[in-house]
Amino acid sequence: MSPAEASVPGGGDPVRGPVRPGGLLDVLNVASVVLDAKGRIALWSPQAEELFGYSAQEALGQYAARLMVHERHIELVGKLFADVMSTGRSWAGGFPIRHKDGSTHVVEFRNMRLMDDKGDVFALGLAADQSTVRRLEQDVALSERIVQQSPIGLAVFDTDLRFVSVNPAMERMNGVPAEEHVGRTIREVLPSLDADALESAYLRVLRTGEPVIDQSAVGRTPADPDVEHIWSVSVYRLDDALENVLGVATSVVDITEPYRAGVEAENARRRLAVIADASTRIGTTLDLERTARELADVAVPELADVAAVQLLDTVVEGRSGTLGPAEPAVLRTLAVRAEQRADAVQAADAPGTVVRYAPDRLITACVRTGESVVVPRAKDEHLARIAPSSEAAVLLGRAGVHSYLAVPLIARGEVLGALDLKRTRNPASFDDDDLLLARELAARAAVQIDNARWYENARTTALTLQRSLLPAHPRVTPGLEVSSRYQPAGATVEVGGDWFDVIPLDGDRTALVVGDVMGSGINAAATMGRLRTATTTLAALGLDPAVLLENLDKTTSGLDHSIATCVYAVYDPRLRRCRIANAGHLPPARVRPGRPPELLDLPTGVPLGVGGVAFATTSVDFEPGDELVFYTDGLVETRSHSLDERLDELLALLDGPARPLEEVCDLLLRELHHPDNHDDVALLIARARELP
Repeated sequence: MSPAEASVPGGGDPVRGPVRPGGLLDVLNVASVVLDAKGRIALWSPQAEELFGYSAQEALGQYAARLMVHERHIELVGKLFADVMSTGRSWAGGFPIRHKDGSTHVVEFRNMRLMDDKGDVFALGLAADQSTVRRLEQDVALSERIVQQSPIGLAVFDTDLRFVSVNPAMERMNGVPAEEHVGRTIREVLPSLDADALESAYLRVLRTGEPVIDQSAVGRTPADPDVEHIWSVSVYRLDDALENVLGVATSVVDITEPYRAGVEAENARRRLAVIADASTRIGTTLDLERTARELADVAVPELADVAAVQLLDTVVEGRSGTLGPAEPAVLRTLAVRAEQRADAVQAADAPGTVVRYAPDRLITACVRTGESVVVPRAKDEHLARIAPSSEAAVLLGRAGVHSYLAVPLIARGEVLGALDLKRTRNPASFDDDDLLLARELAARAAVQIDNARWYENARTTALTLQRSLLPAHPRVTPGLEVSSRYQPAGATVEVGGDWFDVIPLDGDRTALVVGDVMGSGINAAATMGRLRTATTTLAALGLDPAVLLENLDKTTSGLDHSIATCVYAVYDPRLRRCRIANAGHLPPARVRPGRPPELLDLPTGVPLGVGGVAFATTSVDFEPGDELVFYTDGLVETRSHSLDERLDELLALLDGPARPLEEVCDLLLRELHHPDNHDDVALLIARARELP
């Protein structure tokens, strides 16, 4: 359908033949009157009947001055009429005319002389109500002033969508003079615009009469050829009073600056939202790998389609991560997150792997200089420097990686590694806003990662120390079967000072010890080692359990105000008796065949290191088949249950048929070591057996 065919009111069939007349003359209601040379009315139009009130029968043949002019104006009218008839000069102006009903109306006249083929002279008068004429003149003047002075670009198109007129604002906006618009289409005047979308909207308005409001248009104009602008375009159909479609009018507002400001504001809000999210999600624990995963989870998909958190391997091990100019970067991948792209995941280093990046790789430059690396449009030569190998570069290309960003993770002035970001599905390239957001995320996460790394190093050191101070396996002693477990606390909590020991004594006797140094970390582990050594030394002297604890209490008091709990027991298989002393520790449980398990009723005593309080030794029967269960509070204490409830649960688990001690240890740890109890556990179970 051509634009001309579309320009039909209501969307009906296209007009064929002459176009209907416009309605402006109908609005003016122009009356026509012809006078002969003597001033008598020769012709009288229907509009004259309406304007003056006289019918044609009443007016024809009458002297116009006598019929329509007041007596006091007769002389003036006669002179004007004579001047027109004698000189041929036209006369125009307003004149008061008497209506048939007796009222007086001011009528706007245009009078001129006519001559027929016989040489006879007539006077033609065109008349309209002056108030109507003045109103239309004011409307036209106002419209013209508004159009000319409007800061909004205005244009009128005909039904073929060719420019009819443009205002000065549109001239300035397009950078094309008004005369070069007229008669041309949008695509001819502004070839850099999306003319198809605009003309489609204009045709729709022509066809339906429904306006289009605030449609966006993007492109460049000769006024500013180097900058892409955004305009808000509104289109209205133009109809005359008789509903003839004249064309369309359009108003155009340049919204480039507000749009960019809005985009920047939205980007700022997005950055703040992501940063706020990161503040709550990153660093929830002191686990290094979990902290890295939290950073990757925040980055995808908000910032990238693929994210990897990589630390220098030397940094993970607690050493300096400074790189020389020609030195490769050995990076350990802690976390990888991708949005549904198998190739991108395959190209990324798997978590836990250590990869050597050559000196020319972009991530190497990032961690060497501490500066971000941005590749807005990644080509094959960039992929070769992004991937650690040529095979990985092929996978990156297959995954559709088109933009790359690496941001250093810097904490306390030290480069720890990098946050590696890639885009595959997101069509936009990394820009300055993305770089700003990535830097903010990296800065916040780097501190958490650094805290986690130092904590993990310290914890590993303490745990190594603690394990080295514990017996690798309980010794085999006469008349006893022994099994033990040491369960460190969760990864986010420091190691404690729990310990156990099995000490052979002379006379086939065996000392059984379980203790717990209050506190955590390396200091607690070191104190535990010193107390274990002291206990072993004192046990070799054959001291009574209460006396041994008294001496151990003095030792503890000298260890920087340390406090510990301890149960010390000596088993004599020949007497089938066990002599036990308690220093503020939870009581051991005794399990005897055919009887319900029980907690030994021992004097509790005070913890080691308090001083000044005597300890007591209690003797209990310990027959072959009987079991003694020693444990630290990490096994039974929780925040959500009372200690009595947990001890009852311990006894319930110990009740039942005899089973291997290894199975009993596993059962107790599995059922009793509660997730919300962030404390380590020492467990020692001894079963009496017949001497050979």
